[in-house]
Amino acid sequence: MHRKQLTVNQKRGKLAPLMNEEAKATASIHELSYDFACRITRLFLYLTEDGEYKEFVISKQIYRSGTSVGANVRESRHAQSDADFLSKMSIAYKEADETDYWLNLLHDNGYLNDEQFHSLNIDNDRILKILTSIVKTMKQKIEDAKKK
Repeated sequence: MHRKQLTVNQKRGKLAPLMNEEAKATASIHELSYDFACRITRLFLYLTEDGEYKEFVISKQIYRSGTSVGANVRESRHAQSDADFLSKMSIAYKEADETDYWLNLLHDNGYLNDEQFHSLNIDNDRILKILTSIVKTMKQKIEDAKKK
């Protein structure tokens, strides 16, 4: 994300989502995870450059896990098999779960206020639920294929 674009996004709030709630209701996991990665990128900048506290350790961890979700979802588009697709989505799920840990740690230690935390946490929970469904469905599909 370029600095110019960050300035434009600040009108919505530094950690605000790119999509509104209505758009998220019908968005794909690809769109949701990309939106979330953008928010995590801005969170990283907020924590390391703009925030009252210059936090560098946890911010790097959440940056890695939070952007990895979308990267693995993106990679799944080019999966070579159902098993490969399942692997990518399972990794995305694990990264989203790790991101949940870091979000809670940042909140519980005062780096995120309640509003910031809840907004990010709602988006991450939505992603986790969708990924859970995708992983379960794909596991069932693979199992069913083995029985044939």
